[in-house]
Amino acid sequence: MPLGSAALLGIIQGFAELFPFSSLGLLVILPHVIHLQVPTQGARYLPFLVALHAGTAIALLLLFRHEWVAVIRGWFLWLKGQHTPEGRMAWMLIWATIPVGIVGLLLKHPLAHLFSKPLLAAIFLIVNGFLMLLGDSWHKKYRRNPLPMAQMSTRTAVKIGLFQILALIPGMSRSGATMTGGVGQGLSFEDSAHFSFLLATPIIFAAALLELPKLNAGSHSLMIPALLGGVIAGITAWLSARFLLRYFKVHNLFRLAIISIAVGIIGIVLVH
Repeated sequence: MPLGSAALLGIIQGFAELFPFSSLGLLVILPHVIHLQVPTQGARYLPFLVALHAGTAIALLLLFRHEWVAVIRGWFLWLKGQHTPEGRMAWMLIWATIPVGIVGLLLKHPLAHLFSKPLLAAIFLIVNGFLMLLGDSWHKKYRRNPLPMAQMSTRTAVKIGLFQILALIPGMSRSGATMTGGVGQGLSFEDSAHFSFLLATPIIFAAALLELPKLNAGSHSLMIPALLGGVIAGITAWLSARFLLRYFKVHNLFRLAIISIAVGIIGIVLVH
């Protein structure tokens, strides 16, 4: 894989993973549209995509490093019987991660085949946009009395986690789905985005443990392109996250939903 292609895909990953446009969807569509030299037809593309996601997760881990230290420490204190707000948040993240972890393992091989279907990814980008419009309508119900993130129940966390399952389909945004699930459970857009960004880290690292060892498989290693793409994805994700945390203090998902629908329509036209 040319390093230029890896760098371009890294930029798209870091941007689209947090902006709710489905990084997987765009990374499936783009190589077919502009004819990048990327092995999308084989089993080697998924480990490369996971490497790009790992760069994003590292950036989020660094961005929220103080919070993660407190959450991890709180979880260990919770196990010792000292119940703290940070320990409770750790359990919320665990419960919200379990659904997508189970489904991802059970449907790993059928889902992997979707990474070579750009038309399907474009269609689901449109579906993704309509899902976010639904989130906007749910937000209107709770905007006067939003649920603080610190007061989430286990049931609420699991429901948000169920939305994260949608992100296993290329074209469905993980951040868009989880933010929609969050506002549907009464969280503000700002808290939904915050929880979504925290939730990205454990599931991406879990996928990385399974897929990254496969980067050296075959006669042509993807390790160097994956490393370059991952670093660029991390830098882009850092900038995207900082922008969006400010953006959702005063904005909703409507504009981003319209963009997702428009990109999906353009994708269908270009793929054909």
